[in-house]
Amino acid sequence: MNIAFFLIPKHEVVCLTSQSTLRQALERMEFHRYTAVPVLSEEGHYIGTITEGDLLWFFKNSTDVTFENAHRHHLSAVPMRMQNKPVYIDANMTDLISKATVQNFVPVIDDRDQFIGIVPRSAIIEYCSRQLFNASAASTQSR
Repeated sequence: MNIAFFLIPKHEVVCLTSQSTLRQALERMEFHRYTAVPVLSEEGHYIGTITEGDLLWFFKNSTDVTFENAHRHHLSAVPMRMQNKPVYIDANMTDLISKATVQNFVPVIDDRDQFIGIVPRSAIIEYCSRQLFNASAASTQSR
C-alpha cells in the first residue's frame, strides 16, 4: 500500500509559517478546532508542529507576551515540544504506522524536503479496521 492513498494534500491542510503571529495561530486553531498544526518555513519546508500546549506554556512563561499583544510575536519564538517526525512520500507503511502510534498526524515531505501534506492517524486506523473486518468476514464465509 502506498502512503499517498492516505494523504491529505497541503492545500487542504491548515498550516502556519514560522512568521505567523501567535494571534494568527490561536485564531486558526480555534476556528478549525485543532489542537496541533504543522509549521512550515517560508520556503515550504516542514519545521515542526505547534500545539495548544506550546502556546499556553509560552504565554505563561513570557512576561511580555499577552493576548492583547499576541499579534506582535511570531511562532518562531515558541518552543515546540511535540516532535512530529515527517516521512517521505515513498516511505513504507511500517514507517508510517510507527510514527502514527505516537502522533495524531504524520507530516509527509517530498524528495526536496517540501511539505506536501499529512496522513491523519484516524485514516490509518479506519483502513486497518476495514481490513480486519473484511478478513473476519471472509473467514466467517469460508466456514
